[in-house]
Amino acid sequence: MENPSSVMIAIAWCLAWGDERSSPNLIMLEQTRQALKDGKEVPEEFQKLVKQVQELQNLPFPNTVEELKQLTEKYPHLWDSQIGLVYGGATKIKQYVFEAAKLPDIRGASALLDRINLIDLPAFFGEYGNVPKSISISQWLKKHFPDLEAALIPELIIYSTGGNILAFCPGYFADDLANAIEKRYTEETLTANSCAVGAKFKALEIRFGLLHNQIDQTFWLEKYNSNLKHELIEAYFYQSDVNDSKQAFKERKSFNELAGKLASLFNQRRNGNDFDNCPSRRYPPMFETHPYLKRDEGDRRSSVMKAEGLPNEPWFSETLARKRIVGQISKRDDSSQDWYYQAGFDWKPNQIYIPSWVKKFEDFLVENELDNQYYNGVKYPEEARSLIEIGNASTPNCFVAYIYADGNNMGGYIQKIKTPQKYQQFSNDIFKATEQSVYKALAQHLHPHQLKNIKDQDKVQRNGRWIHPFEILTIGGDDVMLIVPADKALAIAKTIGEEFERRLADLKDYQIPQRCLYHRYHPQSALSSQCKLSMSTGVLITAEDTPIYYAEKLTNQLLKSAKKGAKELKKYGYYGGTVDFLVMKSVTMISSNISEFRSNGLTKYGSKQQKLKLYAAPYTLHELGGLLETAKALKDAEFPRSQLYQIRSLLERGKQTAILNYRYFRVRLSDKKAQDLLKTQFEEAWCKPKQNNNNGNLAPWMSLKEGKEETEEKVTYETIWRDLVDLYPFIAKAQNNSSLTKSKQQTLQS
Repeated sequence: MENPSSVMIAIAWCLAWGDERSSPNLIMLEQTRQALKDGKEVPEEFQKLVKQVQELQNLPFPNTVEELKQLTEKYPHLWDSQIGLVYGGATKIKQYVFEAAKLPDIRGASALLDRINLIDLPAFFGEYGNVPKSISISQWLKKHFPDLEAALIPELIIYSTGGNILAFCPGYFADDLANAIEKRYTEETLTANSCAVGAKFKALEIRFGLLHNQIDQTFWLEKYNSNLKHELIEAYFYQSDVNDSKQAFKERKSFNELAGKLASLFNQRRNGNDFDNCPSRRYPPMFETHPYLKRDEGDRRSSVMKAEGLPNEPWFSETLARKRIVGQISKRDDSSQDWYYQAGFDWKPNQIYIPSWVKKFEDFLVENELDNQYYNGVKYPEEARSLIEIGNASTPNCFVAYIYADGNNMGGYIQKIKTPQKYQQFSNDIFKATEQSVYKALAQHLHPHQLKNIKDQDKVQRNGRWIHPFEILTIGGDDVMLIVPADKALAIAKTIGEEFERRLADLKDYQIPQRCLYHRYHPQSALSSQCKLSMSTGVLITAEDTPIYYAEKLTNQLLKSAKKGAKELKKYGYYGGTVDFLVMKSVTMISSNISEFRSNGLTKYGSKQQKLKLYAAPYTLHELGGLLETAKALKDAEFPRSQLYQIRSLLERGKQTAILNYRYFRVRLSDKKAQDLLKTQFEEAWCKPKQNNNNGNLAPWMSLKEGKEETEEKVTYETIWRDLVDLYPFIAKAQNNSSLTKSKQQTLQS
């Protein structure tokens, strides 16, 4: 086989192994695998099998059941043998990570899951990528699943990023591998929930989807064509962008159908259904508590130790102790870890490498020659230990921002993937683009920060130390969770979204023709996204002492709002990213949820029932850049803050009142530069009417009217003014007015 893919090697390995506990000729099987990797001739015993595997992906699609039957007769080994396919990973991740109240414990919980996802599970299969063969994992497998290790090789992994793993295995070990995945999560975390399922498939099903054991009874094109109008058939085979019914059938009958079956089994098991040969480990263990026993710091479980040596000597359950020690290791904390080892726990975290996202970020800087730009002469900055330290790097101090980003259009794209090779490539592309986009954004907008004027934290003096002013909670697949200084949050979120699209658009598989643009800010100057996939982001700017679990809840709501906005914009041909944000200056600002807060508090009805939205979120990435530019322009012009607040207060009085008062304030401004700035950077950039032949403006409103048939009463108006006021304290003033002049010139030219 010339230049075989890892998937082809995996299929050949599983077929050659057979459906037994052990292979009768393991040495020759290893020789065959090595020969395939090296492009050499395989042993004669396996030559026929390897040839069939090589032909598998190129088999013509049969038009009738009879043609399908002929394939089973021509390739008996691909029909009679079975291959195991396993899918699994952690579930209810936020429940596990954010059940603790303190950042060190949240950090440790996230790092522990990352270690299992990115290190432990790939190590089941031996050496994989940058993950070396782990002696401790090998010992663990021999103890709990003694025959499993010999049956697993690195090529069996289809993907193992984003908190989930999809992998082939010899058919006999499908249940064992699923059980091993669940057991690893439970043994390492004690309380994290996980789920894994396995199934056996015929090799021909990898190419043609699910087939009936009695091949004559397989539902194929003949029955499909005679039942096209049946609602179940139509729902199962429907493809939104495929008009030809036969092509829709072919798109569905592929490896994607196998992955869909595993996803269905996964959901069933996660919801509580029992499967044969799979013990019930889909639920986390419940630790009994007692009213007269002291609980741990998180008030979740009974404590088992007092951490003497840590500041304030907290009480820990074993679950919380594991999170804290892993957090210390992952953050390369130089404080003592003796408190854990003196407790006498059997679980030893130092036996397996625990990755640090900051270390990966530092490596990225060097590899991409961004280290000089980022470090700016600072040597060996430490990792931030608390939200106080991250907030110290913001202007004003004591504010941080939570960033939660997630990919758009992923489900629709995955439904089009027809081969395991494409699954593998897709997973690698998305993970790499996500990770590098985050690193690029942090390197572009942040620099090491020297701590100043902070109170002693837990009796440890930190003033004067240089730190990386951010916290990467997790990067998994297309998910990102960060904590950054408040004044840089929106710029970082914008760059992450733009870099993600740019990196994927450079690859052929994700390119699309330029789509029509939909932007409320200078649409003629916007660059059209040419990527099928994008990211939506929720950003919460809040005080450093806001409870983390509450901040995470609100950030998740903002993300959902941004994704909803992205979905609505697709009808205008916009496939790019969106960002929704909220500036929360006090915890009591929102009593319910963000949607209700905006509906009840920030949505008014003017005359003739005109709908007035006192906010404009979510924003496209281009609009977010415009919002930041407008806010910077106001700050550079030293626009009177009192008048910013006065105009905001008048928004609630109705459309006409707000327009009249805005224009009154603008013409009364004594500074001619401030008047011109408002006209160019706000009115002409945001408030132009949609009719091109109308030279007026609606400032401070923007019209959302769609379609000529709609009447004046149905028009919705929105404004960015409230968002400008909220962002004003977090916008840095330019060093001189030259930047403002340059910005004006660029705007006028565009």
